[in-house]
Parts: sequence; structure tokens; C-alpha cells
Amino acid sequence: MSGASGTVTKGSGRDVRLDFFRGVALWFIFVDHIYDNIVSWLTMRNYGFSDATEVFVFISGYTAVIAYSGIMARRGWLMAAARIVRRVWQLYVAHIVLLVAFVAQIAYFAVTHDKKTLIAEMNLLGLMDEPFRSFVDAMLLKFRPVNLDVLPLYIVLLASLPLALPALRRWPWAVLAASLALYVASRVFGWNLPASPGDNVWFFNPFAWQLVFYLGASFAAAGRMGERLAAFRRWLLPVALVYLAFSFFIVMSWQIKILSGLVPDWLGRVIYPIDKTNVDVLRVVHILALAYAVQVFIPISAGWLRWRLAEPLRRCGEHSLQVFCLGTLLSFTAHLVTEYYGCTGARL
Repeated sequence: MSGASGTVTKGSGRDVRLDFFRGVALWFIFVDHIYDNIVSWLTMRNYGFSDATEVFVFISGYTAVIAYSGIMARRGWLMAAARIVRRVWQLYVAHIVLLVAFVAQIAYFAVTHDKKTLIAEMNLLGLMDEPFRSFVDAMLLKFRPVNLDVLPLYIVLLASLPLALPALRRWPWAVLAASLALYVASRVFGWNLPASPGDNVWFFNPFAWQLVFYLGASFAAAGRMGERLAAFRRWLLPVALVYLAFSFFIVMSWQIKILSGLVPDWLGRVIYPIDKTNVDVLRVVHILALAYAVQVFIPISAGWLRWRLAEPLRRCGEHSLQVFCLGTLLSFTAHLVTEYYGCTGARL
């Protein structure tokens, strides 16, 4: 879903890691959306505070700046802004088409198999009770079934980029400071966008999640972050690895009873709840630590990133909008197979 375009090749100067790990994130999102399947234990949400959503949003901010700052440098801000608006419109149309297809998929199965409970499970009761209002809310990105929250978030975040892009090119750290201030304010004052039905709010609060997006955007705009951080590697890398290990231990304690007893009560009071809607600071620090560790241990020149085995994931990352939309529809189909047909093989 990034604004970046083009194929990553060995001599292109583009960072192959971006498309590869965006592809990994999309696959993780797809697997995590299939309830009660064993394969989901392989995804990163089970081994640290952040998950594939943070990876996707962070990389999207990074690649968007790479793509559109180049256009701005060559053809001016107006052309770059026009390209961003065009991309936002493409994302919006894709979301509406996906929503219609997703609702049709759910409704068909619910009616033909007499599974009315599925309507409530997928957050479609509002559509049944007030179809016209739900249609209007869908156009305004307020009404969304389950699993259709990521694309509206990205639409809003990318739509903010034309205003931030000139400042990102000149003062990336000032933009990041402003982003951090907005993040803090959103958490202090409870800012979020309204969602329907009722008094709901967005599952991914854009006022908070913009920090993850603009972290990636600011790092891309600053340029040569690997070299900038090299002088601090002696202490920064151990700190990042210790934090990743701490995060791994805490998440494992949720699943392993013996480990849960090793978490002091005072620590639990400090770190819980680890909120996803407002992207808790522990999640933000985790994606930063993870990104830094990847940057250190997986250089851009890593040969395995260009192996044939890695190509499918790179291709998914390059065509992220299509992959996300298809994955959303397929994940619901897989959910039906595992949940309502009891197919053990599908869970594997």
C-alpha cells in the first residue's frame, strides 16, 4: 500500500529489505486474521509487544517519503501532493470495493448456511439495522467490519503527508517532535475518530498511530540512518537486544504459567495494559528496537534477500494493496473453513 513504486533490484539503490519485510508483515496480517489456526503462532505478535501492523505502518511511512520526496525534488511540491492525493483516492476506492465484497461474502454465507451469529461476529449488525446510515458511514470510513481497519488508517496517514512533506525534507526531526507531541496529546486527552455503530471509535487511533508512520518517514527523510547510528552502536545495540528479550519474556509469560509467576506485581502495574488502539509506548519502542536490530544484522547487501525463495515475499511487498485486499477475503474464507467446517487441516 506504499506510495513507492518500481521493482527492487540488486543495482537499483533501493533497500530490498523494505519490500521483503513489508511482504512478511502482509503475510502475518493474513495469518493473524484467521482465527484459531496453528500457523499464527509463527507470527511476531506472539514474541514481542508489537506486531505486523506496526511493521507495515512504519515501512509505509519510510517508503512514502522515499517515493514522494523524489517527485517533489524533481517536479515540485504541487506534483508530489497531486500524486499523493491520487494514491489516497486509489486506496479509498480499493477500501470501498473490498468492503462491499467482504460484506457480500459474509452475508452470502450467513444466509445460505443459517449462521446469523456471523453477522454480529463480523460487526455487521449496524448494517442490518440501519443500512442507509451504515452506507454513509462506510463512505466516511466510520463503518467497518472486523479486519477492515488497517486500510482506513493508512488512507488517513498518507493523506496527511502533503502537509508534512516540505517540512520533512528540511526539518525531519522537527516533524518527528510534532508527531510525538500529537501522540502524547491524543493519549492524554483521549482523542480519536468516531466510528459506527453507536459511540465507537477507530480501532487504530490515527492520532496515535501517526507516530509510527512519521517515525519511518522521519528516518527516511533524515537519510543514512545506519551511518548516523553507527557511532552509538556499542551501547545502542545491547539496549535494543535487551529490550527485545524483555518483550519476548513478558509475552511468553502470557502463555506459560511458570513464567507468569516470575513477573513482579509492581512491573505488571507499570506496563499493563499494553494498548493497541492507542499504540502503547512499549509497542512503539519495540518496533524501533526491532527495526534497529534488523538494520544491524541484515545489511542491504544481504544476498539471501535476492534468492528465489525470498522473491514471493518481495513481490508481495511491492504489490501490497492487491495482496492486502486478497488476503482479507481469503482470511475470511479460511476462517469459515476452520470455524464452521471444523477442518483440522486448514488450521495447520
